[in-house]
Amino acid sequence: MQTNIKDTNSLTIGSITLSSRVILGTAQYPDPATLLRCIELSGAHMATVAIRRVNLADANRFSLVNLLKEKNIIFLPNTAGCFTAKEAILTAHLAREALGIKQIKLEVIGDDFTLYPDAVELLAATQALVKDGFEVYPYSPDDPVICQRLADLGCVCVMPLASPIGSGRGLQNPHNLALIKSKVSIPVIVDAGIGTASDICRAFELGLDAVLLNTAVAKAGYPEHMATAAGLAALAGRHAFFAQRMPTKDYAQASSTEGERIGK
Repeated sequence: MQTNIKDTNSLTIGSITLSSRVILGTAQYPDPATLLRCIELSGAHMATVAIRRVNLADANRFSLVNLLKEKNIIFLPNTAGCFTAKEAILTAHLAREALGIKQIKLEVIGDDFTLYPDAVELLAATQALVKDGFEVYPYSPDDPVICQRLADLGCVCVMPLASPIGSGRGLQNPHNLALIKSKVSIPVIVDAGIGTASDICRAFELGLDAVLLNTAVAKAGYPEHMATAAGLAALAGRHAFFAQRMPTKDYAQASSTEGERIGK
């Protein structure tokens, strides 16, 4: 039985259902108008915002928070810039108090050179925030064991990196990402390192549930074109996954029989 891709494009994460499997970050765009246009062109229904880098109390209609609300974009605050569980927990509580939402993208960075997640601090912060009623979206290493532990703690998804934040190096370890998908029963969202549309397509071909990208769009020569490509690549990758690709072989096999080649 064939799958209607349109029927599977929505994705439920915790208490939220998204109409798109592309999530955009909001940093580094040349101006708010370009950001909003890229969100529209990509089809994204959710956008992440670094709580430590915006003024949540800004009531101006043109503040980032209000611009996203006007476009009915789901606002996902993140704890970018936090290096300890204590910092991340405090930032998450400030976000919930200011915005009245329980979703938090949890980032606890190990060092400012690699920007890799600190797994020990991440697990500690996750345990505390889930206990406090948050729906936690954890930015994590591409480690199946860590992702399983995050799922066991009650995260609503796991968000393993494809490669270092902002590197644009794409999926460096697709095997690990596929292992993570096979181990956890919650959505797996590729977070960090996406460079171009083919990376997005590959993630969906692996059967992963969503992708989050920021720099790939914001720093592209023409962000609007990359945003459009992101949406199309997601759709192509989903189609390819449901198509069930042909088996690979170590040798050639003619695509037509001898009879077909001579017109019999």
